[in-house]
Amino acid sequence: MQINRKIESKLQAALAPQSLEVIDESHLHAGHVGARPEGETHFRVHVVSAAFAGRSRVERQRMVYAALAEELAGPVHALSIRAQTPDEA
Repeated sequence: MQINRKIESKLQAALAPQSLEVIDESHLHAGHVGARPEGETHFRVHVVSAAFAGRSRVERQRMVYAALAEELAGPVHALSIRAQTPDEA
């Protein structure tokens, strides 16, 4: 399974988002530390979920990191996160 599909699947399971966008930005980081020629190393995630209600920005990011711990320990070098509640989106 492609890494972006794994990210989508895990965030769907962990956060039941109303909206989820996973963008592979690896091509923008070619030649940088952590980049691999085959890509799938740098991602941007925008997730809208009621699970974030009442949580700080840092707590929201930690929730995403926890769901993606396996990917962040291995193939994913960088992850940019925008985590919002439905009211904020």
